[in-house]
Amino acid sequence: QVQLVESGGGLVQAGGSLRLSCAAPGNGFSIWRMNGMGWYRQAPGKQRELVATITRGGSTNYADSVKGRFTISNDNAKNTVYLQMNSLKPEDTAVYYCKSWSGGYNYWGQGTQVTVSS
Repeated sequence: QVQLVESGGGLVQAGGSLRLSCAAPGNGFSIWRMNGMGWYRQAPGKQRELVATITRGGSTNYADSVKGRFTISNDNAKNTVYLQMNSLKPEDTAVYYCKSWSGGYNYWGQGTQVTVSS
């Protein structure tokens, strides 16, 4: 069973920055073995949406709403995926979820709350 653990969420003022981390501690899971990793978010009353993804080959993809402000990266040595979020806006407020996928399976973390005040 793959367990993903997100951290780094919190309350920040508009224009500020946060870095989210997604780790898979101690369960033999290696992010470099997965076809891809990604960050998704869900705001109250809205559907979960893609924020950013990174493939095993290093290709990245971003939602238009975050392009130029967010950066996804991975550190295979630390078995961790990051989401650097800059120039945050109130509309970025949501629960952010980490996802990994491979071989037809999807794995999700429990989510971390990001709140951006105006």
